Amino acid sequence: MSRRLSLVTVLVADYDEAIAWYTRALGFVLREDAVLGDGKRWVVVAPADDAGCALLLARASEPAQRARIGDQAGGRVAFFLETGDFARDHAAMQSRGVEFLEAPRHEPYATVAVFRDLYGNRWDLLEPRR
Repeated sequence: MSRRLSLVTVLVADYDEAIAWYTRALGFVLREDAVLGDGKRWVVVAPADDAGCALLLARASEPAQRARIGDQAGGRVAFFLETGDFARDHAAMQSRGVEFLEAPRHEPYATVAVFRDLYGNRWDLLEPRR
């Protein structure tokens, strides 16, 4: 039996705000948006050309969850967006208002730059060395 990582949860303040940001700023597509009742929805977004892991956007519903919005990894990079064309995607993301926290840097493993999502979670945009 094969296994794969299919979803990663990102806590958000508002479903529609998060959908708009991930689809506009990062160019993700909305894969699913189903009403579950009691104000909950099953919302999944992912890069348009990726059949792999996607994000489950989960609206925080209690104080402990709300306190974690934007800091799910304690200030570390929590998510990694891999690209085959760093320069293209970096420029496109900047033009859409994505906040990069550093200039692109060349590491032994990749060209990389850290950016923040709309809530402050840190991400790496990276193009692996081949």
